[in-house]
Amino acid sequence: MQLTDNDEKDILNISLNRITFLSCKEKILLAKNLDSYNTLALLSIEEISQLVNRSFSSRVVWNGAENLKMAKAALHYCRTLGIQLLLYTDSEYPELLRQIADPPYLLFCRGNVGILAERSVSVVGTRRLTQAGKKAALNFAYDAVMDGCTVVSGLANGADGYAHQGAIDAYYDAEEKGADTAKLGRTIAVLPSSIDEIVPAGHKKLAAQILKTGGCIISEYEPRMGMANWHFVGRNRIIAGLSPATVVVEAPAGSGALITADFALDSGRDVMFHEAAFGELAKQVSEGVQATLQAGLSQGVVSRHKVENTPQKFLEAGAPVITSYSDYCKKLISAPGTENHPLQQELFDNN
Repeated sequence: MQLTDNDEKDILNISLNRITFLSCKEKILLAKNLDSYNTLALLSIEEISQLVNRSFSSRVVWNGAENLKMAKAALHYCRTLGIQLLLYTDSEYPELLRQIADPPYLLFCRGNVGILAERSVSVVGTRRLTQAGKKAALNFAYDAVMDGCTVVSGLANGADGYAHQGAIDAYYDAEEKGADTAKLGRTIAVLPSSIDEIVPAGHKKLAAQILKTGGCIISEYEPRMGMANWHFVGRNRIIAGLSPATVVVEAPAGSGALITADFALDSGRDVMFHEAAFGELAKQVSEGVQATLQAGLSQGVVSRHKVENTPQKFLEAGAPVITSYSDYCKKLISAPGTENHPLQQELFDNN
């Protein structure tokens, strides 16, 4: 099959994206020194090191020919499945995501990529939600979409799934009432897996509904790429990077949702907690998790950071507690410290 100029550019960019030991900035630098994907395939690890001006660990493995073979296969799957590629330098690439410390060099997208540049809020939380947490995630996302704000989450079980469902429900309710759906927000799912694999598999129907209602599914991993545990943390930085604020519905100590909150703060974004995170049942769950983590710390199998990464830590640093989407909107435009939830006031009074 004869390759077009666009095909050749995409193969080069997929080849670069596959080099996991390079940062986004290093991939951009390397791309400027290449005239084709064949040139990249012929480079040695020493030559790559010289071009990006950084030495690599002896554990780094590079096989240019194999990398090129996989990139060509990935492009074939993208063309077959209708998957769109967004390069870091493309105008459609979301500006907020471009601003984080190490943005994805390439995004693989399904659905409406136009919403990646629209007003959004990221919603995260534990997989083991209480009933109050489920209601909070659903209602928050529903109200956000009705207000024209797109909801970003990670398609995981628990808070993510309920946030996506709330967004979808808002679309169908508006459509049923004959409202102008063009004015609604949508929902974006960020995968920890390859773009053609829905994780968890039980959310395939939810993913289909996201696309059917004008949403978008994205990943930094090409089709057919295997998944590693560290992909979940990589996914979290994208969720935080796509929005000006991240709302945590419920999250016990050490939760992946709090890693997302950390990424948000590191990128200069706002972090807020829904009051559902501090309900009695949520507190009981958090206390149980905290006890387990403390035991793991004493045995040397859990890090101190994980034990100490709690919702209280964020509240003490000034993260506001919200009761609803409308409350979130007020907090987003308020000067820091001007509006306190009773829980925050109690926390500050005790210090």
